[in-house]
Amino acid sequence: MHDDVKAYRTYEEQVDLLAGRGMAIGDRGKAIATLQRVNYYRLSGYWYPFRQLVGGNRVDDFYPGTSLDDVVALYEFDVRLRAATFSVLAPIELALRAHLGHELGRVDPCAHLDPDLLGPTVQKGNSYQKWLEGYEAELSRSREDFVAHHHDKYGGRLPVWAAVEVLDWGSLTWLYGFAPRKVQDAVADACGLRAPQLTSWMKALNLVRNTCAHHGRLFNRVHTLSPKLPKVGIYPDLDAVSTDWSRTFGQLTLIQFMLDRLGLGRTTLLPAVMKSYPTVRAVPITHMGAPTDWQSGSALWASTL
Repeated sequence: MHDDVKAYRTYEEQVDLLAGRGMAIGDRGKAIATLQRVNYYRLSGYWYPFRQLVGGNRVDDFYPGTSLDDVVALYEFDVRLRAATFSVLAPIELALRAHLGHELGRVDPCAHLDPDLLGPTVQKGNSYQKWLEGYEAELSRSREDFVAHHHDKYGGRLPVWAAVEVLDWGSLTWLYGFAPRKVQDAVADACGLRAPQLTSWMKALNLVRNTCAHHGRLFNRVHTLSPKLPKVGIYPDLDAVSTDWSRTFGQLTLIQFMLDRLGLGRTTLLPAVMKSYPTVRAVPITHMGAPTDWQSGSALWASTL
């Protein structure tokens, strides 16, 4: 056994450890079944807020009243939230692909392959070359029928309105950044934003999407990218949202705004999940960055359910 690695513990020993630190376990068989279903270390992210804060540091002992049921309720809420967030991001991504492919196509059917037809950012460093290599790698891996069709009929040069369909969100964001400003403005306008704002939103939401895709903890995450917002007074429904934009509720508000402005009609799903937030005294909904009256503050969240 390696001295620098924590000791292996059976499910029974894990339950004993939690109980010894002050967590109410409830039905022991049910607790063991939970740990068989959800890894101890995955759950540890959800009981972290229940650990006592002593001198600015979290200690192993839990606050009095901590229960495994509350921890599991937060975990299961987060599962629902991730699934819903991933689901509503998909049509946003597809709409952005469609708009960007259409507007770049106006410039030239193969504008994405000709740096002379793109904006000034293609000249900065080697980011465009790296993007192009990534795009070509995606193309070679693709099993889509339309890719095979263009390869057979046109020698493999996909027009940009088809090329956007093989890009992931990150590559799409890069291509948007490389586009001429008039193209950026046209796409951003469809979203009710200015180009620098849409760039920052796309980057932020890509990280949210990746968190969902990789089963990361979402509900109380502090996000590294804060969005650039329209000036106060332009959109009362956005101004009315009281939040820290680096918290999850702020990031979800961006999604609600884009669903509305792009006319995607899926604005009821996230509010429905938010309403299912469990009643846990130690971890209220404000841990998401949401005000307690989150549903009455803005039309973006006051969806009729």
